Amino acid sequence: MPGRILQADVDEVKARTNIADIIGERVALKAAGVGALKGLCPFHDERSPSFNVRPQAGFYHCFGCGESGDVYSFLRNLDHLSFTEAVERLAGRIGYTLHYEDGGAAPETTGRSRMYAANAAAAEFFRGQLATPEADIARRFLGERGFDAGAAAHFGVGFAPKGWSGMLDALTRQGFSRDDLTAAGLVSQGQRGVYDRFRGRVVWPIRDVTGQVLGFGARRLFDDDNGPKYLNTPETTVYKKAQVLYGLDLAKREIARGHRVVVVEGYTDVMACHLAGVTTAIATCGTAFGSDHITVLRRVMGDDSAAGEVVFTFDPDAAGQKAALRAFADAKRFNAQTYVAVGPEGLDPCDLRLKRGDGAVRALMDTKSPMVEFVLDQRISGFDLATVEGRVGALRAAAPVVAELRDPLLQPEYVRVLARRLGMDTEDVRREVERAGRSGGDPRRDREREPEPGEQDGAPTVRVTLASLPRTADVALEREALMGLLQFGHRIDPALRERAFALAFRHPALEAVRATVAPNANVERPGWAAEAVGSVREPFRSLGAELLTADFPALTDNEAAASASSLCRRLIARDIEREKAELLGAIQRVPPASEQGRAIRLRLRELDVIRQQLESEA
Repeated sequence: MPGRILQADVDEVKARTNIADIIGERVALKAAGVGALKGLCPFHDERSPSFNVRPQAGFYHCFGCGESGDVYSFLRNLDHLSFTEAVERLAGRIGYTLHYEDGGAAPETTGRSRMYAANAAAAEFFRGQLATPEADIARRFLGERGFDAGAAAHFGVGFAPKGWSGMLDALTRQGFSRDDLTAAGLVSQGQRGVYDRFRGRVVWPIRDVTGQVLGFGARRLFDDDNGPKYLNTPETTVYKKAQVLYGLDLAKREIARGHRVVVVEGYTDVMACHLAGVTTAIATCGTAFGSDHITVLRRVMGDDSAAGEVVFTFDPDAAGQKAALRAFADAKRFNAQTYVAVGPEGLDPCDLRLKRGDGAVRALMDTKSPMVEFVLDQRISGFDLATVEGRVGALRAAAPVVAELRDPLLQPEYVRVLARRLGMDTEDVRREVERAGRSGGDPRRDREREPEPGEQDGAPTVRVTLASLPRTADVALEREALMGLLQFGHRIDPALRERAFALAFRHPALEAVRATVAPNANVERPGWAAEAVGSVREPFRSLGAELLTADFPALTDNEAAASASSLCRRLIARDIEREKAELLGAIQRVPPASEQGRAIRLRLRELDVIRQQLESEA
């Protein structure tokens, strides 16, 4: 058995990896102070960003839920990897060869890593099969929808041959066991044994935001195929249909840059949109758009304001209208504005591109209407507005939609919109909306309340946080000095730094952090601050993490370095004043001409000189 990865390699891989690059693949990050980035936390649902990343320290911390750690803990917690798997993934990413204790070779990948490897191998197999004579029907299918070989290659589209074990045999030769392929959902078990799950179909790989293949979607091609029109990978450890979004790996950069996403209904619609220039298009995979999809999208969008846009495209038929109403129920969880775009003549993006060209697909996004208006129209469409009874019934059906609007400026506007739609008096509509709000309201409001600092799972915790510290001058000095040490310790003169942080702090929580961090302030070593914070005893570890990631009060790196040095001098000056006060009290209790009295006066003069030196260095 191979041994553990050598610690030197673990440290080297971490030092060569920019934690912001890894986290930035999952979370839209933006600048938040000197040397810090901020985004929506990937570990809990939140409306405003409280997840801070400090790339230079290789550390992250969420001020909402308290999650913190380095790049390895991020991958372990989010992707459910073992420590070894996390190190090996990052080493593979940067092309670094790992070494193991006792000279052992790399251990075989297991669990989730094995599934990713099997899915990647299957994707390669399907892509290769698309060029075979048997795949002519698949190439015709794609060609008839406007997709050439280049488009297929860009999206990784492939073909699953009709035979029962084509992929099974190919991957078995590559060293994958039947258990591996079963766990990944690539094969099924029948009375006669194991066989390929996807057969005689055009296949799309479904990837996560980092580009790893999680599973597949496959479309029926042959008339004698009695299976469903679309067949997806079953639920596995890595493939959760309620969370995956097709095309997100290709769209994420544009989504994060423009804070805009277009939600379409199928794989070919995603392809058509991207090829037409709408490169923020994504689609769900075999399930309705839901709350978990919203959580994933909000992190990528950086959805912390109303500046973003989410555009849904739905078919105008009954199924499409039902899907729109279902999406509206969840879409209120977006801070971004939500819209609906319906193609002319009910054409979906793929058919629209075929019949009217790329420009028509781009123009579709310009014809979007607010989702609230779309839903209001759906609610009142079944009533005869020519009759009093019909108008009253429509009002009662539509009023809850307006009542649930969060924005206090939007609600009165939509009261007027609804009144115009119904031809009714605005005051009558307003009263009905208020009544609907009192009787029903939004049942999710209490469920979606953001957790208060120090609150977890509805119960108070003993976690000490910055917010819980007293607001006094002494605490402010110690707090900011520790932030300066952890974030900019490498920019402070070593002698000044050691002298300042050898002094005990007055607040017990900050002293607990100082007592652990200061002796371990090997500031030239990459990642020292994260390791030092990890050594702080509970319940003060989270406070240390906040001190490492909180916004330091400075505008530039040089200003931060100067401020951190100034804080060190203030700590020393405070200690000088403390000692002077003690000596001045003591001198009142001893004879002035005594040896002790002379020693006290000498020390007082020394302290004045030290204080003057400090002031001259500032």
